[in-house]
Amino acid sequence: MESRGKILMKRYELGRLLGKGTFGKVHYARNLESNHSVAIKMMDKDKVLKVGLSEQIRREITTMRLVAHKNIVELHEVMATRNKIYFVMEYVKGGELFDKIEKSGKLTEAVAHKYFQQLISAVDYCHSRGVYHRDLKPENLLLDEDENLKVSDFGLSALSESKRQDGLLHTTCGTPAYVAPEVISKTGYDGAKSDIWSCGVVLFVLVAGYLPFQGPNLMEMYRKIQNGDFRCPSWFSHKLKKLLYKILDPNPNTRISVQKIKESTWFRKGPGETRTVKEKIPSENATTNAAPALAMRRKKNVHEDVKALAVTNLNAFEIISFSTGFDLSGLFIRKECKKETRFTSDKPATTIISKLEDVAKALNLRIRKKDNGVVKIQGRKEGRNGVLQFDTEIFEITASYHLIEMKQTGGDSLEYQKLLEEDIRPALKDIVWAWHGDDQQQKE
Repeated sequence: MESRGKILMKRYELGRLLGKGTFGKVHYARNLESNHSVAIKMMDKDKVLKVGLSEQIRREITTMRLVAHKNIVELHEVMATRNKIYFVMEYVKGGELFDKIEKSGKLTEAVAHKYFQQLISAVDYCHSRGVYHRDLKPENLLLDEDENLKVSDFGLSALSESKRQDGLLHTTCGTPAYVAPEVISKTGYDGAKSDIWSCGVVLFVLVAGYLPFQGPNLMEMYRKIQNGDFRCPSWFSHKLKKLLYKILDPNPNTRISVQKIKESTWFRKGPGETRTVKEKIPSENATTNAAPALAMRRKKNVHEDVKALAVTNLNAFEIISFSTGFDLSGLFIRKECKKETRFTSDKPATTIISKLEDVAKALNLRIRKKDNGVVKIQGRKEGRNGVLQFDTEIFEITASYHLIEMKQTGGDSLEYQKLLEEDIRPALKDIVWAWHGDDQQQKE
C-alpha cells in the first residue's frame, strides 16, 4: 500500500517517501480528484498503542482542526484502517527550517526577522484560540515553496481546558534545549509564556547558528536555562539583543508578552540593514561553549552515566505523552486483557531500581537485572497458569524524569492484576508521579 504509485482509499496516489520516524512514515501523495499535492503521515496502530500515544494523536487532531492560519500546516482529513492511521496534510515543499540553518550555518538578521514575524503571527493566533504548542523548534517549522514559514507537529500541544484549578499546565514535555525553565521546575506553567520562551530560543538559533544554552550534560544545560545564563554573539544587533534578553527571561512573570514583542522596534522594523554576504560563525564560539545547531539534530538526551543498569533513552519529542488518565484503545482494536501498565517518576533510575528490589523482596518475588534496561520479576511458585513473571523497563526522558513500563510476560493474568493492584501499586507510591490510565488523575 505504501509503495510508489499505489492508491490509498481510492482517493490518493502515493509517491516518494518524505520522511521516516519511530512510529511511521510520511509520503508525498496526489489527490486523485483535485490533483493537489498532499503529505500523508502513516502510523501503525500497534506501535501507537504500545507506547501510549493514543491521546497524543487525538490531541494533535483536535488542535489542528481548531487552528487555520496561513503560517500553520493545514490538516485536510484523518483516515484509518484496521492497522493504520493516516493524517492527510498540506504538502509543504521547502522542508524543515532546521535544514536551512544546517546548510547555511546561520541566517542573516533580515531573513530571521521574516521567519520570526511569521512564527509569532502563528503562535499569537494559536494562543487566541486557546492552543499552546509546547514543542516549538526549527525541526517543527516548515518552509513552503515561497519561503514562508509553517508551524507543524501539534502532538504535544495543550488546550485551555487542560489547565488545572491554578490556571496552569503541569505536563512536563517538549524538547530539552527549547523548553522554558518553569516547565522544568514542575510547579506549573503558563502555556503562552512557555511558547514565547521557545520562540526566543528559535530566534537565537536562526541568527547564531547554535543553541543559547549548552552544557556538558543535560543537568548543566538545565541549570543555565533556569538562570537564563546565555550570551549573544558579537554579530547580533543591539535591538535584537535587547529583545532576546526580554524573551529569554527565566522569570515568566516578567517575561515579555507576544503583544510587547510585536510592539518592539526590532520586530516592527527589523535589523535596519541587510547583510549580503553570509558570514561564517566566528572562532569565538570556542570560548562560549556554543556548538553548531546541526550537532543537536534529534540527538538523544545527554546524561551522566552513573547507573549500574542501563536505562533506555527516549527522545522527548518522539514519545512523551506524560498525560495520565487516558485509555483510548477503544478508538482502535480493543484487546481482551490488559497486560501492560505504565507510570512516570521524577526519581533517579537508581532509586527506582532500588525500590523495585525492596518491593520484590517484601513480596517474596525473585528479581534480576539485565543490561538492556529491563528488570525481570518472577514468582517463586506455580500459579494457575505457570509461574507469574513481569518485566519492568525504565525509559529515561531526562536525567531525573522516567517512564516505567510493567508488562506481564508469564503466569495468570488475574493473579498478576491482583498482585499489581493490591500490593505493587501501593508499595511503589513513594516513587510514582502518576500512573497512566487512572480515571482519577487530572487530564491534561
